[in-house]
Amino acid sequence: MVGAGQLARMTHQAAVDLDIELVVLAASDEDSAVVGGAPYRLGSVASLADLEAVASAADVVTFDHELVPTENLVKLRRIGYRLEPTPSALRLAQDKLEARHVLSTAGFPTPAFESISSISDAMAFTSEHGWPIVLKSRRGGYDGRGVHVVDNPGQLASLLKGNPDEEAVWLAEEFVDITAELSVLIARTPAGRSVVYPAVETFQREGICRYLTMPATQPLRILEQAGQMAGSIAGTIGATGMLAVEMFVTTGNDLLVNELALRPHNSGHATIEACVTSQFHQHLRAVLDWPLGSTSMRSNAAATVNLIGEMHELDIAARLPQALAIPGVHVHLYAKTPRPGRKFGHITVLDDSASGALETAKAAAELITKPR
Repeated sequence: MVGAGQLARMTHQAAVDLDIELVVLAASDEDSAVVGGAPYRLGSVASLADLEAVASAADVVTFDHELVPTENLVKLRRIGYRLEPTPSALRLAQDKLEARHVLSTAGFPTPAFESISSISDAMAFTSEHGWPIVLKSRRGGYDGRGVHVVDNPGQLASLLKGNPDEEAVWLAEEFVDITAELSVLIARTPAGRSVVYPAVETFQREGICRYLTMPATQPLRILEQAGQMAGSIAGTIGATGMLAVEMFVTTGNDLLVNELALRPHNSGHATIEACVTSQFHQHLRAVLDWPLGSTSMRSNAAATVNLIGEMHELDIAARLPQALAIPGVHVHLYAKTPRPGRKFGHITVLDDSASGALETAKAAAELITKPR
């Protein structure tokens, strides 16, 4: 697995269950998966030699993030290494503009969009779609990074300053009024077998998912349409392993595709406790072309609250027992030092209702993160 963050850490835990040796390419011996005991090689995703060193010892190469130069992935594939997902599929998670073009061309609904490399480009877009607009970095943005809601030409000028006119480095999209954000997880094998998880509803603040409920509390028609759309997208782009399709529910009850992630995803963490097969076990089974597991839920509802660092210092070891004292609380820590805006763990609770699960999960999270 290329990358050694918390997703690799939890994938390693699933690999232990299946007696799979998961070797991670880590930037540091302090990376989350390495601290969690995963076998590792130190190296850089920007180095083809480092990528080949870990690939040469593996039956299949997969990823816990998309921040790998596409040209290196193409070279690995040409050499003969098996990559799941393939570079052609993974590029749609790496380049938001490319994803928009592919999805819209295939007929999937997305917000109106355009590539932006100059003020004149942006003003032409706003003349058609109005203010505000959303500007996104084509590559590298996550957890709110590289995403800006822009209200006026002054903000545009500040963001676009210094960008060469010939290089379109931004994706501009219309600002959409929404009532909910959904994420649908689907696992797909190289042979084309697939299973879909119940849609989850995510709740964002400052571009970061703060918590989610599973299943989403939306009309059945919306949930069925979301699952069907995710399955169609997976087949269209040839996804393998886990695919997360993030969607908007508009005020008119329409679905729009927002972004894709071809890997285990933060929106799927509840599946560890909530589903018969977790997304991490499923990802391994999918990339190895093994039979896929059931995605059925073990309870009526579940909620996950992300533990995110704040400005104040946290003594997690001292606070953890208080959270664990609450019945039904499942705590996952990532061996990461908390800092503002950084996810360092999550809490999941199962319950008969989404509201009950969320209330308990939030209470446990507050015991760990609130100021003293």
